[in-house]
Amino acid sequence: MSEKIIFSSDSTTDLGPELKERYNIHILPLSVTLGDDMFKDGVDIDAEKIYDYHSKTGILPKTSAVNVEEYLDYFKSIKEEGAAIIHFSLGSDLSSSCNNAFIAASEFEDVYVVDTKNLSTGGGLMVLAACDLAEQGLSAKEIAETVQNMWNRVDASFVIDSLEYLYKGGRCSALSVLGANLLKLKPCIEVKNGKMGVGKKYRGKYAEVLKEYVKERLENIEGIEKNRVFITHAGCDEAIVKELVELVRGYNYFDEVFSTRASCTISSHCGRNTLGILFIRKSPIS
Repeated sequence: MSEKIIFSSDSTTDLGPELKERYNIHILPLSVTLGDDMFKDGVDIDAEKIYDYHSKTGILPKTSAVNVEEYLDYFKSIKEEGAAIIHFSLGSDLSSSCNNAFIAASEFEDVYVVDTKNLSTGGGLMVLAACDLAEQGLSAKEIAETVQNMWNRVDASFVIDSLEYLYKGGRCSALSVLGANLLKLKPCIEVKNGKMGVGKKYRGKYAEVLKEYVKERLENIEGIEKNRVFITHAGCDEAIVKELVELVRGYNYFDEVFSTRASCTISSHCGRNTLGILFIRKSPIS
């Protein structure tokens, strides 16, 4: 009998209900605080509520990592099913959730934590890669070790319409915001070596910028794994998202093209009108 494996992640992998159901992926939500009220990401709050709160108060919500005790209870409940667990965490340089997961996992046998060194569907791609490996019959330990070594092939980036949320969250300077506003720049935020940094700065109308951005990311498409690609956004206009999905499908390259909505945690830091195309390259990204 093959080993029973349960795949798990925190709420930031942004896989969407279809994929969570298809692969029976368990989700442990991070916390989001609005004023005096605390919510569980994707359980009793969605991104629109966050945007409405910010619009009315000018204040960003606070996001909280999953603590060790929560992880202990969570892993214990799953282990009662008699399965090995592979849990994927928001990158260790981006949240303390990852370290907390490692601490909790050390109390159990056959609980493996993968530091995605990434966010959003950058981590989600690693979850799905693990599911693919399970279908090939690999053990939980072999899967965890294999996908942990994939992080430097994940190409994750987003174009942001406004730096307001990043500024208020302390992730960019007032000078950067002023310059971006004056020059009408739309910066591309890239994840490299587990950290977020600024890549190309686009200029123009957001919808046109996004088409230019997607085309540029897919310029060397032969160097990208063909099985799947994500268009992940934080509240972009549905017509724009649909147009970009069709643009990607028009390459006739990827087996599956997914469109997903960013979680509350991710949305709290980037704000509305943020969109990225995410995929796995065949070789490590320099």
